[in-house]
This record gives sequence, C-alpha cells and structure tokens, in this order.
Amino acid sequence: MVIIDSGAHNKLSTKRSSNIHFSPSQPSPAFDNSSPEPESTVGSMSSRSQEPHTILIRKSETGFGFNVRGQVGEGGPMKSINGELYAPLQHVSAVLEDGAAERAGLHKGDRILEVNGISVEGVTHKQVVDLIRSGGHTLSLTVISVTQEDAERLEPQEESTNLTVDYTERRSLPISIPEYKTIQNPRTGEKFTVFCIHMAGRHLCSRRYKQFDELQNSLKREFQDFTFPKFPAKWPFSLSEQQTDSRRRKLEQWLERICSVRAIADSEIVQDFLNSADTLSNSDSLSDVEIKILLPDKLTITLNIDKQLHTPVVYKMCAERISFPKDLLPYFALFELVEYSFERKLRDDERPHDIYIHNYTTATNTCITFGRWLFSPRRELELTKRYDIIARYFFHQAVDEVNRGHIQAGNCLHELKALQDDSRRSEYLQMCRTLPGYAQCSFPPCPSDARKPRQLLVIPIVAFAQFKLSACTAEGVPEGQVIQFDWGDISGWSVRRADEEETSSFSFDYARPEKSVRTVKIFTLFPTFLKECFDRVKAEREDDEITLS
Repeated sequence: MVIIDSGAHNKLSTKRSSNIHFSPSQPSPAFDNSSPEPESTVGSMSSRSQEPHTILIRKSETGFGFNVRGQVGEGGPMKSINGELYAPLQHVSAVLEDGAAERAGLHKGDRILEVNGISVEGVTHKQVVDLIRSGGHTLSLTVISVTQEDAERLEPQEESTNLTVDYTERRSLPISIPEYKTIQNPRTGEKFTVFCIHMAGRHLCSRRYKQFDELQNSLKREFQDFTFPKFPAKWPFSLSEQQTDSRRRKLEQWLERICSVRAIADSEIVQDFLNSADTLSNSDSLSDVEIKILLPDKLTITLNIDKQLHTPVVYKMCAERISFPKDLLPYFALFELVEYSFERKLRDDERPHDIYIHNYTTATNTCITFGRWLFSPRRELELTKRYDIIARYFFHQAVDEVNRGHIQAGNCLHELKALQDDSRRSEYLQMCRTLPGYAQCSFPPCPSDARKPRQLLVIPIVAFAQFKLSACTAEGVPEGQVIQFDWGDISGWSVRRADEEETSSFSFDYARPEKSVRTVKIFTLFPTFLKECFDRVKAEREDDEITLS
C-alpha cells in the first residue's frame, strides 16, 4: 500500500544561509542570525549500492510516495544480500515518480533494515507500515540496495515464505455500493449496468458485474487458503430492476467483507480494482464518477466527471454549473480543505477526484472547495460593486473565516454577529477588511532556518500589503513575535525540491534599505502553494500600479 502519513518535524538544510531575527532583545524563541550547524550527508550512489545507507524522506503534498511489500508473518530463514546474511526484509516495491521518496534517493527493490532507527529485520509487514506511519512528516530509512539480478533472486524466496497469510487483522472501511447505473457505450450502442463504489460517501469508481467476478477469481488464486464470502451468482438472462438492486446489495456485502481483512484490502489486486481508471476496454465504457464541490455559501454541487480530468477543466465545469461569469474566473479557484483553518489551492497538474477520494479527514461531505483567489483590496472593492455573486460569495467566505477564527474578530465579534445577514453584507465586509486575517493566507506552522533552535516553528502569512513570519508554539499558538517583509524588499523566491541533503523548502531573498541581500528558507509542507501565493500577490500589485498610474 502507498504510505501517506502526517507529522510535525522537518530536517533542515546543511547549507549556509543568511538569517534574520525577530528582536535582538529577546534571546529565546527568536529568529537567529547564526549559520546552521553542519550535518552529515548521505553517501554516494556507489556506496549505497554496496552498503546499508540512511535516507531521509520528507513528506510532500503527495505523501512519502512509495510502496512496501514483504512477508506478512514474523521471522524466517536468513538470506544473503551483497555478501551479508539478513533476516527476511520488507522491500520497496514501487516508488512514485517525482515523489518525496524518489527525490530523496529511494529506489524500487531497496531492502529496509531500519525505520526511524528501529531494526525491522524479520518483522511483519504490519509492524513496518505502522513504524512508517508513526514517524511523522520526516521518515528515516536505513536500506540496502540490490541489483536487478538479486531482486529477482530474492523476491521468489520471499513469496515462498508467505504461504500463510495473517487474515486475523480486521478493520472497518467505509466502502459501499449505494447505487447502480445503466449506461451506453457510445461506440457500439451497447447498454450495460455499472455499480457505483463509494468510499466514505465519495464516489470512488464504477465497475461492471463481470469485473467484480474477475476480482474474486484473482483473489482466490492469490489467497488460496482464505475462505471467501459467497459471491452473487451469475444469471444468464436480463435482470429486472428488483433483481439488479438485489445484486447491488449482495456485491456491497461481499466487498465490505473482503475489505475488512487488511491483508486482502491492501493487496495490489484490490487496490488496482478500486483505483484504476474507468476507461474504454474491450468495448466497455464505464460511467463518469461523481465529485462534490463546496461553494462559499455552503451549498454543495455534484459534478459527473472523468476521474482523470485535471484541475483547470474541473474548475471550468464547476463555474459553468453555477453560471459563474467568465470575467470572474481569475478571482476564484479550487482548493483542498487540508485542515480546519487551512485550504490549499489545487495545482493545475492535479486531478481533483484523486484528492477528493483520498482525503477523509474533513467533517464535510467533500474536501474540495470553490473559493476566493484574490488578495488586492482595490480589485475586491471594484468587483463587489459590479457583481452581486462576488459580493455574496466574499460575504459568505468571510463569515466562515470569522467563525473558524481565521479572521481575528476580537472585540468586533458581537457587532459582526449583528451584521451577519445577507442584506447587510456590504457593512459586514467593510468591517472585516479592517481586521487581521482578512484576505490573507496563513500556512500551518513549520520550521524555518531563520529561527533557532530548530524545533521552534513559524506561521507564514501572505497578505497584499506584506509577508509575515509569526513565531508560534508547536500547537500553532502565536507567541507575539512577528517580523514583516515589505514586498518591495523581496527580490526573488523559489521552491527547492527535496534531495539527499535537505527536504523541500521555499526560499526568498530580501534586502532592507542599505543592507545586503539575505535568504530565508521556510520548510513548509506546501512550498509550491506558497510560491503561487507570492506569484499572485506580485501580479496583483503590478496590475494595481498600472491601473493607478
């Protein structure tokens, strides 16, 4: 299974950078001017191929980005790898292209010796996965690389030790088949029924009965010692609606039962069945999937889309559904609700449906939102006067951000509550514009090379007037120390991808008047989105300057 975890700590750069400080009069949690302490680096590729080596992986927006396979049971015969004997080892079976693991130097076939400093020789697959999940945002793997020849030699031996699979570990997955649809192949005109599989109430995929039948046959070949639940029988004639619905219920019960066994649910066979694309194959045209998108006024729309569609296409489909004026498309975007108080803009190269089905942490029925993508106060005033839908959406989004504490209402909270009516939205927005947090993006707490010691965190805050770094506790509580950067003092910014020396980061260069240029690195989980915010503010400020000149 793909390992996707969350955590709190980052590994900082080994390279020297110029740092800043909050206040020279406060020696404790402050930004520090000293250079980072030197750290050891990972060995070369040649040494990694012969000896155990440690790889540090920093979770990115796509998780750690690798699969782990190996024996389910514990113990087993020693095996020779690169001339040394080892107990059975879990191995890396797949690495996501351009993912965190690949950028850190992990390779398919690498054998895992330690996870976060704990030896995993001869342990179960579950123990290794649990260790990886419990490690937080930073993962340390001690691995030994093998040649392709050795990998082919070792894997059959490993599989031979898996004749007995642990079926005792159970879990409850929120998987269901709430409905079925009759669709038509546009090329042949053939009509057939597909059963819509949902995970946590979200449409995951649609599959025909014969695909379920192929799944159960594949599982029986793979897990020969498991007693599978009864599978709905085939029927040579056309089914009535009542019979089709009965088949739906039986397929749902069968799928729930096999997915409750962790070893089976996590198998590549089941994962491929649930996650592979609904494409034309052997004249089979599977139906589109559903995706729910939350609007600023808390209404939810449902779109039927191809699950492979990227963000720009889905965004335009959403705008068309709500009759959103084309002139306003640049001022809104699709976001993922990552945390209660943080949403990140979806990248153009992402598939919203992938995000939709893999994020189950939100309290709402969807994690995809249609929201504001605008920082400029001047442009906001102009748009709210011209377009009622903009004023309405900005008002509802402001109400939500006040309720979540993103906009800091302070003593104005009772007055805002009194204005919390659609007929008084102009007054509500006028008051919100004077409050901290309005029309700005605050990122989750993260380390920065500008603050020492490294366990101390900052909150990056992007606003039209300034960029800020606010010192905070590990729980994200502001400590009162804030340093501000005027946009005119910032000369450049970039995203650094993770490598063997440091994790991914966002960095920017700035220079105070009559001072030399300095660089600040921010080790946020969302460096690409932070760069997008910087790019957006720059474009809006340039547009304002042209308009006002």
